[in-house]
Amino acid sequence: MVARESICLRRLAGGRRGGIVGFSRFLANPRITVAALIEGWGADIAEACADRHVLAIQDTSEINFTTTKERDRGLGEIGKGVGRGMLLHAMLGLDAETGGILGLASGRVWTRKGRVTTPHQQRPLSEKETHRWLTTPQAAKAVLHRAAMVTEISDRESDLYEKWAYVPEPGFHILTRAQQDRAIEEGGGTLSTAPLRLAGTASVELRGRPGRPARTAHLVARFGRVTLKRPRHLAKQGEGLAKTIEVSLVEVTEVGAPPDAEPILWRLLTTHAIEDAAMAWRVVGWYRQRWTIEQFFRTLKQQGLQLEDSQLESAERLIKLTAIAARAACAIMQLVQARDGQSAQPAKIVFSPAEIETLHALLPELEGKTALQKNPHPPNSLAWAGWIVAKLGGWDGYPKSKPPGPITFRHGLEYFRSIARGWKLRDV
Repeated sequence: MVARESICLRRLAGGRRGGIVGFSRFLANPRITVAALIEGWGADIAEACADRHVLAIQDTSEINFTTTKERDRGLGEIGKGVGRGMLLHAMLGLDAETGGILGLASGRVWTRKGRVTTPHQQRPLSEKETHRWLTTPQAAKAVLHRAAMVTEISDRESDLYEKWAYVPEPGFHILTRAQQDRAIEEGGGTLSTAPLRLAGTASVELRGRPGRPARTAHLVARFGRVTLKRPRHLAKQGEGLAKTIEVSLVEVTEVGAPPDAEPILWRLLTTHAIEDAAMAWRVVGWYRQRWTIEQFFRTLKQQGLQLEDSQLESAERLIKLTAIAARAACAIMQLVQARDGQSAQPAKIVFSPAEIETLHALLPELEGKTALQKNPHPPNSLAWAGWIVAKLGGWDGYPKSKPPGPITFRHGLEYFRSIARGWKLRDV
């Protein structure tokens, strides 16, 4: 999948019927479980996270597959329309210092089985889809146990009081954008009335997204300590759920926003202690790394593997394919990210031993005579491999040139794949 940037079984098999049948049997095999595939996500990051501060970012994306009334493929409802598909919930690990992608830590893939008739408030948390915001970080703790520190990061949907009560522990922190103006002990008010200290101002570049063009935002931050009060509807859980939880609050507001733009207002809650303005802005910087998981979902769907184009007939196989494709999308992102040499990832997380041998054989043909035209990265590193693939994709290799992007890497990977296949057959 990584080499071909595709999930199409025909392309993966290189047109060989035996390969197509083999992939189909693999996905249909009952011994190949989704749980085992997702457990395999953590194999790379478990080693890579050692002694690092890991930002563990979690989010959910809908995978919308083409269906008809006669051919629903066993898929359930998604979104608010008539679409049918499945949901992918993933936790992506980043190095807090460099932003380098370490791998996938945990997650879940599922399709809905009909509609739930019991009202949301009357169901226990364990019977709600929102339970994933707790179970995913809990599962990730075992995978990331070698990390020096972990900070779980997620957006407003995950702002559950139960998560604040049950997930944090020494060395495992939470950073979440508040979903609502929560009630607090201080002054009997809410987050919007909390007494906060000024942390200063900063200008940040906001990436464009649907409905919001890119712009420079001028931000003001304030910070302080607040005590969250347990929501009334959770009081029946009794002593099992703390009545109050003390957390840090960083409030970020935008000044001078364009007239046609919605001003930024972030209320970031975290278990990290914030003693000064520098730490407040550090927390803001960590939260801004959340965009990486949005890029991950785009790589999986529109801009990379195009998972939603799969024509597999059954939901069971599509769920397994999604679990495999998620790991491939992560590897593709690591390859693109490695282009600047900041990542310390080895080439073997993306390329097989035979392919690495091919890379070594190609290098002399791609390097120039001057130092600026040499591969500057350590041999067998992912950055070293990425430099070679980017050259095959049309990049000129000069440090001052625009860095190679996903399209360049895609072209380079396609070209490299055909070369590697020929190199493998050289002694036949």
